[in-house]
Amino acid sequence: MSDLADLSVGGAAAGLRAGEFTAVELLEAVHRRAAVTEAELHAYLTIDRDGAARAAVAADSALRAADDPGPLLGIPVALKDNMVTRGVETTCSSKILSGYRPPYDGTAVSRLRAGGAVIFGKTNLDEFAMGSSTENSAYGPTRNPWDPERVPGGSSGGSAAAVAAGSAMIAYGSDTGGSIRQPAALCGIVGVKPTYGLVSRYGLIAFASSLDQIGPLTRTVEDAVAALEVVGGHDPADSTSYPGSFPDMRSGLEAGVSGLRIGVVAELNGAGIDPAVQAAVDETVAGLERAGATVVPVSLPSVAYALSAYYLIAPAECSANLARFDGVRYGLRRHGETVEEMMSTTRGEGFGPEVTRRILLGTYALSAGYYDAFYGQAQRVRTLIIQDFADAYEQADVLVSPTSPTTAFPLGARTEDPLSMYLSDVCTIPSNMSGDPAISVPVGVDENGLPVGFQIMAPALGEPVMMRVAAEVERQAGFTARARLATSEVG
Repeated sequence: MSDLADLSVGGAAAGLRAGEFTAVELLEAVHRRAAVTEAELHAYLTIDRDGAARAAVAADSALRAADDPGPLLGIPVALKDNMVTRGVETTCSSKILSGYRPPYDGTAVSRLRAGGAVIFGKTNLDEFAMGSSTENSAYGPTRNPWDPERVPGGSSGGSAAAVAAGSAMIAYGSDTGGSIRQPAALCGIVGVKPTYGLVSRYGLIAFASSLDQIGPLTRTVEDAVAALEVVGGHDPADSTSYPGSFPDMRSGLEAGVSGLRIGVVAELNGAGIDPAVQAAVDETVAGLERAGATVVPVSLPSVAYALSAYYLIAPAECSANLARFDGVRYGLRRHGETVEEMMSTTRGEGFGPEVTRRILLGTYALSAGYYDAFYGQAQRVRTLIIQDFADAYEQADVLVSPTSPTTAFPLGARTEDPLSMYLSDVCTIPSNMSGDPAISVPVGVDENGLPVGFQIMAPALGEPVMMRVAAEVERQAGFTARARLATSEVG
């Protein structure tokens, strides 16, 4: 039998139900993989050995009793460490939350438990999800399993690296400006940002509340559908949760793309995109056309301002959300002669430089005399972006672009140049601003053997057509390459 850690979720689920192996054996395979890969990758901050073992035993009992709660029963999953998990340290990769063990589960986490998933551990991220390389973690960077001298992307880099290396079968992350899709692209896996509100944010430690969304990182499109089905749906605990029925993403996976209109976004292709990335994207578009789709050029004029608007809106919301971390209620607390001195010292020592930078920028943008000129103006640009997307979806069923303008870049290459780092998300930020869904699918490798991601965007609640196109892209790409460190063998 091949290494169980290399199975897809669908393959693992079928094997469990056929009695070919147990959930305990599946968990042991993932443990063996992590024992080899973690020394070099540092994808995890915490591995919950006892909790995972109990969940695997419970899953086997459910399988014997034919009590099947869904497609993730017995499947080892990882959670980005900004998802509140009862009794398990949840730090957001920040010193300010060191030692914090929440007394409750977030909605997505509780739905995973109810579905019989085995929560293996909590993954590394850029501190408070602010970054594009997972180098901003207070606990050290995560490395890319394709090349450990390169970044895995961010902020969900630990989740992406774990799935790519096989130390998780599914991982969940959060996407505020591309933090699921960009690391998925750089690590050669599938990553989905659902429609805003389709997955509850209750229990997701907030960065920018109007932009954050939980989503899965998986090896296949079908696995991503299963991962979303388990955690998605209305949640009364989240006031922004979509109250309607959950879209059927599964029935169209084999339908192909004949008759669909594929919009190629002019502003997100060509200039500024690495030639090898653009070549892979162009070949993928040509393949969709050969499969019967109609390719149409589409323009989103306001997207040129999306990056600038995002870096006013997101820091402003970050400034407000992170005000609660003051040394009084959570995690780190430093001594001070006064309450003000205690708070100032705690925040000064607890927050890293990137988080501090964004808090200061957001506080400035919200300050008296500057609110309308900066934050208010950025929100008006956001309205233009939403309208441009709506107009584009009158012309095309989905829109496509590269996920990231480059493949994985070397560790340290952009840490001293924040603007260069921010440009890593230039293709992904627009869908967060509009609230629409988007997915990254691996379609090839560059001259260095590093994976290239292809982004498919759809209108709000357009996950069915998005997944339909993604499944066709996956079939045509036939992407079977594996990361160098995706092995349970030493050496």
